[in-house]
Amino acid sequence: MNEVILYDYWRSSASYRVRIALCLLGIPYRTEPIDLVAGMHKSPEFRERNPQGLVPALQIDGVLLTQSLAIIEYLDETHKGADFLPNDAVGRQHVRALSHVIAMDIHPVCNLGVVGNVMKMAEAHGDDPTEIRLAWMRKYIAEGLNAFERLLDPANSGGFCHGDRPSMADICLIPQVFNAKRWGVDIGGLNAVNRIAERCLAMDAFARAHPDLCPR
Repeated sequence: MNEVILYDYWRSSASYRVRIALCLLGIPYRTEPIDLVAGMHKSPEFRERNPQGLVPALQIDGVLLTQSLAIIEYLDETHKGADFLPNDAVGRQHVRALSHVIAMDIHPVCNLGVVGNVMKMAEAHGDDPTEIRLAWMRKYIAEGLNAFERLLDPANSGGFCHGDRPSMADICLIPQVFNAKRWGVDIGGLNAVNRIAERCLAMDAFARAHPDLCPR
């Protein structure tokens, strides 16, 4: 069996999602740290693996996969019993919609490259880039998670985002909750989000994927 290699940055929420999925499936993997702050993702060597210069990238089954949600869906399709997406079309749509709130709406405006440019523009206009970054992160994370909370369907929640086991939506939610806490976003009023996060983080797979346990 080919070795599974995850090209990872410990604080990347997209990488965190893939770590959770691999741990939920019990797939052993080796981490190759890609230090985004040091610019390792821009190196010619890494761009040979992923022309976008983004993490994660996952070497598995003889292929190199990119884009966290596409990787999670691949793992769901290739591992019986993963059930990261429900069997019914409406359920799949709901889980994908929740996942996209985080991965396609919150994440893109809060990633390293975008926020770095925001800070440069703030500095050019004489503003404090650190304060601008903090306000930016808090605004978009808070707005996104508040919308996520409203999109949760209590009728279809068995303790998780959809159903009685973690789905792709839960895999996306936990890294975003981590980011919310990192940036001091007030999510105390998001009762469902906090309840789901507590349940997930009590599970071994989620605990083992935590950034604090990652090679750097």
